[in-house]
Parts: sequence; structure tokens; C-alpha cells
Amino acid sequence: MSIPGIWSRNSGGGRKDGLTKPTSGRGEFTAGAETTLAAALRQRLPGASWRQARELVASGKVSVDGQLVVEPANRLVGGERVGWDMGRPDPRRRQSPPGFRVVFEDGHLIVIEKPEGVATVPFERKETGTALDLIRQAWRRQGKKATVTPLYVVHRIDKDTSGLVCFAKTKLAERGLHRIFKQHLAEREYLAVAHGRVRPGRLESRLIENRGDGLRGSTRRTDEGQPAVTEIEVVETFAAATLCRVRLQTGRTHQIRIHLAEQGHPVVGETVYIRDLLRRGGHPISSPRLLLHATTLGFDHPVTGQRLHFAADPPPEFAAMLAKLRGRGPAAG
Repeated sequence: MSIPGIWSRNSGGGRKDGLTKPTSGRGEFTAGAETTLAAALRQRLPGASWRQARELVASGKVSVDGQLVVEPANRLVGGERVGWDMGRPDPRRRQSPPGFRVVFEDGHLIVIEKPEGVATVPFERKETGTALDLIRQAWRRQGKKATVTPLYVVHRIDKDTSGLVCFAKTKLAERGLHRIFKQHLAEREYLAVAHGRVRPGRLESRLIENRGDGLRGSTRRTDEGQPAVTEIEVVETFAAATLCRVRLQTGRTHQIRIHLAEQGHPVVGETVYIRDLLRRGGHPISSPRLLLHATTLGFDHPVTGQRLHFAADPPPEFAAMLAKLRGRGPAAG
């Protein structure tokens, strides 16, 4: 059964296909066999061309099982509820969230500054709002075809961590960047504010996914886990916290957060690796965010060999917490 058309014919002039873009209306249908979202819409919307179906999706008018989808090539397996609502705003007109910017881009790779609270990549199939989405939205605002260029993940930073992260745009660059990060050839520095008086030095352990209480952590067994090396430099001390410059020699999941917490100095704003501090009767400093920022990223370009080096200052909320810690007495909150 077909759905009433949402495109109408115009009487002359304007579009070559004689159809006017719809400005109102909504509808829903159940996807049939496996296909792309654009193809499913074109089949169900009489008079729609391929270009119009793709534009309908890219302009933020279409949802799948209640979740907004802006990629026309999104695959449907059949049985999904596909809906459209012409009253939805176009996401391409939205401004990027505070803290997002493209730091560098060429034909092979792109380096961005990721805001706190944004995942590097989706952890679930329908998750949106990730760093990948922000890049494609930026491309759309520039008039680029956002779905044509692939984005390959070569390293990540935590959702609650802000700062520099790199993606490859070609398979050649992906292979080269994977080698660089796997062999720990990239320069990676973070700024972290940790509870208490942190001592400078080198932290080295083997990290496992479950230390016995459901949390990632270190093990004393030499035949388990992955080696993790973190170098700590003290930048500034406060009444109840320390600003540190942290250099990663390896890049394990939550490595900085785990190593500092295991030293008795969890990162300010920590919500996961804070349990041991609480058990000891410690008083966490109140913070609107995790005070961990990827401030430096450097490596040799995987294709040209050119040395690349990028820096990103801490965002306003991070800087505001530093000012607060400098300006008041004991920082327990």
C-alpha cells in the first residue's frame, strides 16, 4: 500500500523535476526487506527522486525506531519503523557544540578537538552525537558530501575527556596511523587535575578489565593484562589537588584515570574510579566535569612523513575550575 505523496507538482519554473519540496506533513511505515534508508523512502513516497529521498534524510526529517538518522545509506534489516516529520529542524543548520573544532584536515586524515561528554565512536548501533557525527555535520555545513568520505578510528579518548583525537580518511592513512599508535610513536600529553598532592614519576603496571570488583585496574600477575606506562609531571599544586601534565607511553582504556586513582589521587570529577577514595573517608572535590584534557598530539604524517604537532588549551569549564582551585582555600566540596 502506498503512502500519500508529500511532494507536489509546481506549475512552472523552479526545479527541473517539477516537484516542490514539502514543508509540512508526517508519516510512518514499517521497513520491508533489507535495503538502505533512502531506497525505502523512495519506494514509499510517490514522486520522490533519489536526490529528494537522500535530502529528506540528510536534512534531519527521518527517524528509525524513534531515533533520528541523517545518513541516507543507513542499512535497514527489515521490520524497523521509519518515520518522517517535515517540522523537524535541519541538523546541518545547528552550530557545533562548544569545544568542537577541526584542528587539521587533508586528504588522508582529520584531527579534531572533541568536547567533554561526546563519545569518540558509537558504542551502540543507533547511538548518535558522537565525534564522527560532529565531523560529518561540519562537512555538511561546508557543502561537502558528508557520507562519501570514510572515517576510520585509529585511537580514542574517553567520553568524559576533552581534547585532541585523530581519524583516518583513507585506508593508507589508517594502516600508517595504526602502526604509529600501536608502536607508541605518537606524542600524547594530557592535563589532569587530581585529588591531593601528586608526586611526579613513572607509573607502570599491567591493566586488566576486571580487578575483582567490576572495575578495570592493575594486576600483580605478570601473565595477565596489558602493560601500561604513564609519566606524571607536576605543573601546579593547590590546597587539595594537583595539576599534572601526563604523558602516555601506552594507550590503554582509562589508563590515566586508573593509574592516578590507584595512587590515591583520582582525577577531579571522577565518577568511576572514586570508590577507593570514598572508602578511605576522602572528600571528592565537586566539579561539573572530569578534569582530564588531551592537550597535545604529535606524530609523523602516515603518508607524507611530515611531522605534525597539535595543541589544544583546556576548555572554559576546565579553566574555570583551575581558577576556582587557585582562588580558594581547601578545595574539598
